[in-house]
Amino acid sequence: MILNPNMAATRPSPVVEAKRWIADKTFSPDLPLLNVSQAAPVDPPPLALREAMADVALTLPAAHVYGPVLGLPSLREALAARFSQAYGGPITPGNVAITQGCNQAFCAALSTLAGPGDEVILPTPWYFNHQMWLSLSGVRTVPLPTGDELLPTVAEAEARLTDRTRAIVLVTPNNPAGVEYPADLVHAFADLARANGLALILDETYRDFDSRPSAPHDLFSDPAWSDTLIQLYSFSKAYRLTGHRVGALVASPERLVSVEKFLDTVAICPSQLGQHAALWGLMNLDQWLAGERAEILARRGAIEEGFVKLPDWHLSGAGAYFAYVRHPFDESSGTLARRMVDDIAVLALPGSMFTPEGDPSGAAHLRIAFANIDTTGIATLMDRLATLS
Repeated sequence: MILNPNMAATRPSPVVEAKRWIADKTFSPDLPLLNVSQAAPVDPPPLALREAMADVALTLPAAHVYGPVLGLPSLREALAARFSQAYGGPITPGNVAITQGCNQAFCAALSTLAGPGDEVILPTPWYFNHQMWLSLSGVRTVPLPTGDELLPTVAEAEARLTDRTRAIVLVTPNNPAGVEYPADLVHAFADLARANGLALILDETYRDFDSRPSAPHDLFSDPAWSDTLIQLYSFSKAYRLTGHRVGALVASPERLVSVEKFLDTVAICPSQLGQHAALWGLMNLDQWLAGERAEILARRGAIEEGFVKLPDWHLSGAGAYFAYVRHPFDESSGTLARRMVDDIAVLALPGSMFTPEGDPSGAAHLRIAFANIDTTGIATLMDRLATLS
């Protein structure tokens, strides 16, 4: 079989791989599977949003044909206005592209920046799909260790810059670690990127679930932000639209000319129905989303309290949808995660899926996605972890 060597060198998706672990298993009614492997809402959108989507599907013929490659003008305008207000800086509709999910936004951004042989810095543990796309594209991933606090440092990043470095990627709140990057740290990375002629890609997929009441950074307050910053966003998490694939990319209008080439080639246009759903959500679901955020923050609190009662475990990071925990066992997280399926009916992802091969920190950690288990489910998780030996 002929296979692109970059494809052959790319590790499988951890979520897909983990699903194979349970594909042929049957779980007892007394010990049903507790799935904390995937960070995506499983509940449908709120009823009012589904009704709005049904109305669009039934009454708007334009929702069923190709639309603008960079997205619906009304959605681009609404998101630009929302982010301008939220971040206190100038963002225009010409800075916004709508994409088929946030993963596509990342792929589009990287495709405008780097080619085979170039380098991109990713803090570890990294979001696996980011690393997968770099690998598929022949771009070298430069791991940036984050230490015990799971926060990267500018000094460590600067030490890894070469003449092939094209971008630095930050994810905040972080996937998989959950940590929220302080505003001054994000600003310092933007300064480093600008000083070296690099792009700073800031993935804020989970910004709606950040615990801080004000803007998480001030990068957009700089009138020249677009010479360095590329921001990524997902409507999927905010409005439970994962199946409709709606994300966004915020960058300079000049960069969007190149982004448009990529998007036109791979998807022609974003999902029309999904875009109308995202627009309706922006216009009508602020109060509902505030309730969703409060619930996620309550679950985060339950996670933090739960691990206090498990002194052999260490909660390294928690936030948004995630907890990143150091396990107490003398085995790799990859082995442990598979054993947990059999021993306590818990499906979690090993930290080794978010780090370079052989990284001892990855082997020592698990990622727990708690967005789909309520506080009762979190208590059940803690009880099961306590029995693991």
